[in-house]
Amino acid sequence: MKYLIITLLTFITLTSYSQGYKSRLETYRKQYQADFLTDKNSPLKEADLKNLRFYDPDSTYRITADVEVLPTEPSFMIPTFNGAKQEYVRYGRVKFVLNGKLLHLTIYSNTLLAKRPGFADYLFMPFTDQTNGKETYGGGRYLDLKTTDIKNGHLEIDFNKAYNPYCAYSAGYQCPMPPQENDLALKVQAGEKQYTGEKKH
Repeated sequence: MKYLIITLLTFITLTSYSQGYKSRLETYRKQYQADFLTDKNSPLKEADLKNLRFYDPDSTYRITADVEVLPTEPSFMIPTFNGAKQEYVRYGRVKFVLNGKLLHLTIYSNTLLAKRPGFADYLFMPFTDQTNGKETYGGGRYLDLKTTDIKNGHLEIDFNKAYNPYCAYSAGYQCPMPPQENDLALKVQAGEKQYTGEKKH
């Protein structure tokens, strides 16, 4: 009887946590979509938002990674999808386990953005995976982070918040191409899916 009660309480706790996480993520996604309507550079209008697609919330894609900060990395140029280049610095490398695989990603800091007031702690983690071109945008997806998210050498990464670059919706944007070192050899079936609307030119 005691074992049954403990098992039931554990199930209730996990169910409550899962429902709470799903609710928070849905709120986050609603705000994500609303931001398209307030950004003056947005490629999407209100009528386009119905073409945004997302994987169902999955808390197994919310993981804790070990972080190695790289304090003396030189800057380098990342090509964009429209042929331009942007200057970045490798801020750090993360190591984590996802779907039973040990994986690595690099986090970057945009040198130009970092000089703007209020943006010095912004970090950028573009990545590709085996869903690209099939379930998700062929050019990969992005995650935004901050230096303040790193606590005691650890960082929470939530792939449910992975989003498409503006280039997924329209041509003419300078969207950085995820470097080869950030290609994941598995399917990341979380976050934003491929846009189903017509791409603007």
